[in-house]
Amino acid sequence: MQTYYPTITTLKASEVRRYAGLSPQTDFSEQMLQTAMREAILLIHPQGTWNTYPYDEASHIIYTPDPVTLEGKNIQKFLTGAVQVAILAVTISTTLEEEVTRLFADNSYTAALLLDAAGTAAVEQTADELCRIIRHQSSAAGLVSGNRFSPGYGDWNILSQKEILPLSGGPALGITLTAASMLVPRKSVTAIVGLYPTQAQSYPLDTNHLSCQHCNQNSCLARKETTNHDKDF
Repeated sequence: MQTYYPTITTLKASEVRRYAGLSPQTDFSEQMLQTAMREAILLIHPQGTWNTYPYDEASHIIYTPDPVTLEGKNIQKFLTGAVQVAILAVTISTTLEEEVTRLFADNSYTAALLLDAAGTAAVEQTADELCRIIRHQSSAAGLVSGNRFSPGYGDWNILSQKEILPLSGGPALGITLTAASMLVPRKSVTAIVGLYPTQAQSYPLDTNHLSCQHCNQNSCLARKETTNHDKDF
């Protein structure tokens, strides 16, 4: 198991707006958005861990001491050509969530909404940072890493978290599951990344996480909006 503690000093305002469900034209205080991002930077404690396992594309099996078969056409197709998988978990801890809860209790709804969205942007950025490390290490081993794909995406059942979380090493970061297989702390992510031979042509070419535009969960607030407003804090 490998553990990483990325330093996050900036967040994209466009991402925070998106996770808050706000359009660029939304009439609210820009100062509140900037304040939420600054506060989030101070409250988050980004950390991540990952493990790498052999993967058999034909049987869709991850080879661990207790082999895991991946169920779902989307995840199976996603890993076409993979010979290994990296399974990761990231979290920003609970401090930000506790402040969001306090703000809601104080009826500071806008501040709570923006801080919560900033936390989501931060945990996604933490996952992206981990993927960059995995990509670098995979390249040194002669492999190419693809996108990340999380339980609950497409037809990959969210209940798969019960198998994926332990394989990621996430419990060492204090990440647990509810009875409904939701991650705790809430601002946490698990994902699988396919590792492909350099000569393979079937691996995903985009090295960021999979575009929300290809997911059938149209009501998900994490769906990306097309925007050119990528102002950084």
